[in-house]
Amino acid sequence: MHIEIQCCGIVLMLVLFHFYRRQKRISLDTQKAFLVIFWATFVCIVVDILSIGAINYRHVLSEPVAKFVAKTYLVTLIGVVVSTLSYMCVDIYGDQEVYREKMKVYWLMALAGVLGVYAAPLYYQYINHTTDVKYTYGPSVYVAYALALGFFIRIFYLLRKEKAKINSRRREAVCLWLLIWIVAAQLQFMYTNILIIGYAGAIGIMVLYLKLENPETNLDRSTGLFNSGALYQYTAQLFDKKKDFSTLAIIFENTAYQHVSLDKRESIRMQIVEYLLRIPDAYSFKNAEDEFFIVFTDMETAEKRVEEIRNRFASGWGAYNGDTVKPCWLYLPHANIVNQAEILLYLIRYIRRDEKTFTEKDFVCIEKDSVDKIYHERQVVQLLLEAMENDRVEVFYQPIFSTNEHRITSAEALVRIRDKDRKIVPPGVFIDIAEKSGMILKLGAIVFERVCRFITEHPLELYGMQYIEINLSVIQCGDEHLARDYIDIMERYKIDPKYINLEITESATTNAKKTLLGNMEDLMKYGVRFSLDDFGTGQSNLNYIVDMPVDIIKFDRSMTNSYFENGKAKHVMEAAIHMIHGMNLEIVSEGIETKEQYQTMEDLGISHIQGYYFSKPLPENEFIRFLEDSLHRNEGVG
Repeated sequence: MHIEIQCCGIVLMLVLFHFYRRQKRISLDTQKAFLVIFWATFVCIVVDILSIGAINYRHVLSEPVAKFVAKTYLVTLIGVVVSTLSYMCVDIYGDQEVYREKMKVYWLMALAGVLGVYAAPLYYQYINHTTDVKYTYGPSVYVAYALALGFFIRIFYLLRKEKAKINSRRREAVCLWLLIWIVAAQLQFMYTNILIIGYAGAIGIMVLYLKLENPETNLDRSTGLFNSGALYQYTAQLFDKKKDFSTLAIIFENTAYQHVSLDKRESIRMQIVEYLLRIPDAYSFKNAEDEFFIVFTDMETAEKRVEEIRNRFASGWGAYNGDTVKPCWLYLPHANIVNQAEILLYLIRYIRRDEKTFTEKDFVCIEKDSVDKIYHERQVVQLLLEAMENDRVEVFYQPIFSTNEHRITSAEALVRIRDKDRKIVPPGVFIDIAEKSGMILKLGAIVFERVCRFITEHPLELYGMQYIEINLSVIQCGDEHLARDYIDIMERYKIDPKYINLEITESATTNAKKTLLGNMEDLMKYGVRFSLDDFGTGQSNLNYIVDMPVDIIKFDRSMTNSYFENGKAKHVMEAAIHMIHGMNLEIVSEGIETKEQYQTMEDLGISHIQGYYFSKPLPENEFIRFLEDSLHRNEGVG
């Protein structure tokens, strides 16, 4: 028997280990498990070579020693298979207690097999009745192979059963390694003079290294910091182990480098990176181009380190520390207020996109109330998804009364969703979250389509109706495809665009004015009209009315109420009405609840009234009945 192939395997593994140890690594359990497989395989190949030498020189060493070494090789094969199982179970059993209990059972089974291997007899198959050994066989070999086969079956079973829990790349790599081993074992069985199982193990290690365990895959090439993938793996591991830790997110907004000249920014950025790399008792990560993360597992020094880092930034950068960089800071003193890496990263994104976060201060300490908001938002997002997927989105209609014609001439379409128990969820619960998450685009399209279908099934002229108002959120106004998508829906339902009035808000005109104006131009050419909704809230300014091509101005409920409660507001509203009438625009006053309020608004020349005085928002069927009753009343009056 020859050892050339085994020697090639050893050389291959030593080369891999050389590259592995040169790379900066993060302390991950999967890497520790990989090293166990690595050394188990390395020992297996070495013992394979020793067993060949022991058998060839058995007359010198003695027969018992030669067979003991040969059996030890069989034991190392079992060790490689069990370590492979252990490597895969790191993903499956995140809970350390569960993982240890499972592995204790597997190693006890392996120990029983090891005792069986050493206790059972081992025989030699000789070449042509000479003293040269072709291969070993006998009960000892059968025990080892049977146990290895049992563990192989268990591995394949877990790969299938726990597919969702195992890293997809790890599962693929382990499957490829096992395939290489099986093919090698089959070839060695067919050609007994070719001993390639050990070399196949080395090839398997190379597959794991190149596909998954190369430490370089966890590094950001441009900075040398650990990357976002490493951040997720590391924090997920800490959560699985139920370890508390602190995180500091350093966020470089557009204004962070405003005091640094353009030619210096890159060098200062690298100076910052070098400083982060040297922070003791912590790992530093680049989570995004403008966001660095620092994770502290030493809770006693975490707050001290955070203060040191902030002081270092305050002292300035550059050759003479004369350049000031002012990032924003998100500090989470105790990560155990969340329980998953996904929630932690989502929490940072959530706070970052909240425009109010850094308006007054650049340092935000994240407490439990922020986490409570996150969990609530995720629940609402899930509720929205289920509502849209299971047809639980509904449109309610609130009638609008014309003071000129003294009848209902239009209505505002208002979105409602139902939970799994078919209970109505108030719009105040989900509208803001739908906008933040971007789901408002799909939700708005569903509402618009429902309104078009309603108009098709219930021709508005039959009820004396002129149009339906549909709200557009700020996010929808900034959607470049809004006009095209809405025109497609109207054409699909063969809707006359004169029946559609889209409501925009003042905030939409400021945040996405260019895109909105483009959408408005296309839709107005098609025949759609527009209203300016919620006039009187936020940054009310008559310039909005001048700039925007709208036909109707809607006074917000708060503005209407202020007219009756505040003397100054009364004069402001009367002046606004006078100017709006001067521009030949119609006015809708929202929030009218009493006859006195209605009469006052009518006397002021308000052309349309909306509020509980006439009706609350009604489901589709109830709205139709309301219109029918209204028609009958008008006919009776006539």
